[in-house]
Amino acid sequence: MKSFFDYKLKLPVIAAPMFLVSGVDLVVESCKAGIVGTFPALNARSSEIFEQWIVEIKEKLKDFPEAGPFGVNLIVHRSNPRLEADLKICIKHKVPLIITSLGAVSDLVDQVHSYGGVVFHDVTIKKHAIKASEAGVDGIIAVSAGAGGHAGTIHPFSLLDEIKSFYKGKVILAGSIGAGKHIKAAQVLGADYAYMGTRFIATKESQAQEDYKKMLIEAESTDIIHTPAVSGVPANFMRQSLVKNGYEDTKKKGEVDFGDKLTLDDEAKAWKDVWSAGHGVSQIHETPSVKELVEKLRAEYEKC
Repeated sequence: MKSFFDYKLKLPVIAAPMFLVSGVDLVVESCKAGIVGTFPALNARSSEIFEQWIVEIKEKLKDFPEAGPFGVNLIVHRSNPRLEADLKICIKHKVPLIITSLGAVSDLVDQVHSYGGVVFHDVTIKKHAIKASEAGVDGIIAVSAGAGGHAGTIHPFSLLDEIKSFYKGKVILAGSIGAGKHIKAAQVLGADYAYMGTRFIATKESQAQEDYKKMLIEAESTDIIHTPAVSGVPANFMRQSLVKNGYEDTKKKGEVDFGDKLTLDDEAKAWKDVWSAGHGVSQIHETPSVKELVEKLRAEYEKC
């Protein structure tokens, strides 16, 4: 098996796993473009469909030896009833990269290491980074202020320095990264990879609704609201979609539930209309293909 770190990327970029947005096409095209493509396991409606997605991704990438690796995001939280089954599928198919959220567990890390896979864990504060390090993860994703989804509120300068003061593994920076110069800046700050989510929502291959993509193009950074009201965990959402779906009280904490609520069946209908994004919305003006976007990012990066 080819190790994750043996892949030669065209850009040090991970296309972040995004709920209801990242699917087979986005992952495959990201990998073919020479970056890391990822998706949340829960984007597949069942563990059986999840396994079908992995098989399809591997099949579509097998004739592209220069493609980047792919990864799967697993929610390590007691409310996720699929964790054990989905992990077994990842082990069976030797998924190169596992991204864990809401829980760093050494047993999971050991299981992934058993077949040669690597584990990156996302954190928003130093305390959680320390726990991830103790669990033996291979990389820590610093989800700083301005990132989409379940983001933190700490400035990337501070968060990166805090993590690198004790952690010797790979460090990945997330937070309003939308251009080639931002990728270079992340490296100057000490990050090994840039973690990009919001910019990839507005691509042709993303599963986001067209109205979602349109709202991204029209939104500005001041439209991003950091609130626990939707998922129970503080996250960044576009103000327009919050208001439209009745979340006027953004200080109220919602129920943390990563079970049936986060599957693509009827229970997830509310989630389909509450749209997450980061401060990087202000950098989005069009909806290119993933290939076109990565080529643009690479050209900008090489000019720095």
